[in-house]
Amino acid sequence: MSEANINVTDPAMVMTLFGPQDQFLKMVRNHFGVAITHRDGKLKILGEQEAVRHATNIIEQMHSRAESSGGLSLLDVEHLLSGQLGSPIAGRVPAGVNTDVSPANLEIDLAHKRRKIKPRTAGQGEFIEAIRRSDVTFCRGPAGCGKTYLAVALAVEALKTQKIRKIVLVRPAVEAGESLGFLPGDLQAKLNPYLRPLLDALNEMLDYDQVKYLMENDVIEVIPLAYMRGRTLNDAFVILDEAQNATSSQMKMFLTRMGEGSKMVVSGDVTQIDLPCGVTSGLRDAWQRLGGVKGVSFVTLKAGDIVRHRVVQDIVNRYESPKSDDALGN
Repeated sequence: MSEANINVTDPAMVMTLFGPQDQFLKMVRNHFGVAITHRDGKLKILGEQEAVRHATNIIEQMHSRAESSGGLSLLDVEHLLSGQLGSPIAGRVPAGVNTDVSPANLEIDLAHKRRKIKPRTAGQGEFIEAIRRSDVTFCRGPAGCGKTYLAVALAVEALKTQKIRKIVLVRPAVEAGESLGFLPGDLQAKLNPYLRPLLDALNEMLDYDQVKYLMENDVIEVIPLAYMRGRTLNDAFVILDEAQNATSSQMKMFLTRMGEGSKMVVSGDVTQIDLPCGVTSGLRDAWQRLGGVKGVSFVTLKAGDIVRHRVVQDIVNRYESPKSDDALGN
């Protein structure tokens, strides 16, 4: 029995080498008949001496390719295992896995869930383009048009391709008709309902174990807006969700947290403001104040961009249309 160790301390690189649902590591393990584990920043490879030597060499090549090209695909691993380009290993690819890696400008490649994410409307495509070309992107639109989902997907893509080193998901903890004080539990339990939509989106992009690992290693943060004060975020992808419920001063505080190599996305629905009467929405204020600033983009999504259940679009249209006394039953 032989053993080899490879130092991999960067959590983003660990996620890249493991692949979706540990698929890449399983391919190497099954191909050479070795055991592979990760602990304390080291990949440990156990097995017969020759098999361990070959498996170590392949993983090191995977590491080098991920560093040089900014990512690792299923075909990359197949080609390395087969020893020559264009010759995938028969029987190594799980049934149903999409091996189409042809580039498309608007695809978001997560290397997960056997699919890529694509915009389903022209507005969503504009949103994706704006995020990719701009340092700060503001987006407003109704519920169900993919604001949070697409922003989180682009953040995960940027992390996997090592364009950034950290994802920070932020939400204002503003009450919508219910008081935090009446919710059970400690502060974290009280805040959880506000942060849950961001976690739900994240868990659709990554496996549970990956999310847990990245959060434990502070690569992904999901925090209330109030906790952003005093910080500087470098090489980070920062998303402020439900931004209509941030005040003008909170919005200024949030935007000035941006450091070198970072990207920010600010999204919200100005028809669902839960701030006290007379308090200006930070999203509305920034929309008016920051027009024309270099590196800042603005995207408006509409009812036609809603991609939830078809009835959601009809509901939004009814709420936005003028209501007569007869319609209200008066």
